Amino acid sequence: MARFMCDVYKASSGKPFEGDPRHVLRVAMEDAARDGYIFNTGPELEFFLFRMVDGRPTTLFQDVGGYFDLAPTDLAEDVRREIIIALTEMGFEIEASHHEVAESQHEIDFKYSDALHTADNVITFKFAVKTMALMRGLHASFMAKPIYGICGSGMHTNCSLEKDGVNAFYDPDAPRQLSETCMHFIGGLLKHAKAITRVANPTINSYKRLVPGYEAPCYISWSAGNRSALVRVPTPRGNSTRVEFRSPDPTCNPYLTFAAMLTAGMEGVRERIEPPASIDKNIYHMTLEERAGAGIETLPGDLYAAHQALLADDLICRALGPHVVEALTSVAEAEWESYRTAVHPWELDRYLATY
Repeated sequence: MARFMCDVYKASSGKPFEGDPRHVLRVAMEDAARDGYIFNTGPELEFFLFRMVDGRPTTLFQDVGGYFDLAPTDLAEDVRREIIIALTEMGFEIEASHHEVAESQHEIDFKYSDALHTADNVITFKFAVKTMALMRGLHASFMAKPIYGICGSGMHTNCSLEKDGVNAFYDPDAPRQLSETCMHFIGGLLKHAKAITRVANPTINSYKRLVPGYEAPCYISWSAGNRSALVRVPTPRGNSTRVEFRSPDPTCNPYLTFAAMLTAGMEGVRERIEPPASIDKNIYHMTLEERAGAGIETLPGDLYAAHQALLADDLICRALGPHVVEALTSVAEAEWESYRTAVHPWELDRYLATY
């Protein structure tokens, strides 16, 4: 495989096209660079490998393995190995690969880099995985929630700011060894989380994943080790100090998602936005009253609500630009109207025989 990444320019003026997602991210990174920061990201993409029947994708499992299962239960071990070899030949530095929680669900992690390079790699990764799976007669799906009752696929995104070659999120003398810059970045992410959700979770189906009980976040909170929180701070410190933003799924546009995350985080850094107290217990098990008492808000529950949150957030709208926001509005309105007026199998199962 070969790849050729391009930027889009206007033929009339030679200036960057405002609707080019790479341009949107580059502008956000240049803004952070004026304060001396490089934005690094390391996403963890999850996906399913389903069987093909008569040349068409299905939701039939290839295996019934679970978290970190090995062969012979994990039937895709060889497939992942072939994918890793292909990605390595394309310049990827693969760090980990394993079977995920759900049947036929997998994860392959590659080394972090600056956000623009990482976003390019996300696009390449998805094409490569799909192509290699198809060569084995399988369909690789990055759909957020293809099957009810099991875990969906996320794109948990680890991120950090680097300044003068040093991780700006690390402070050995601070509480939890997290610098003020890190805490304020978290504060900005949480403040704008509802608007970011529109680009991090761009499909109707995305919101079937963001429900309690499946290690996907639905509450706006942060924690050092709590996987039910939206923002988690993994254990490693020093140059590995990072923040994990857990809501994105693999259907997102990584350029727009990273741009929105960086813009929100940088406002937190510049405005010194303090995050609320960390929530170090399972939020799924908290009552509505307990969450309200802790000041925990909920992420938008559907695409329509997420888009309304985006339109109400001037900062994230400015970061994306009017061209992108208008395009997102057109898509959201069309998708929501199509979904709203469709008759779904759930409705037939529920009402057809009863009435």
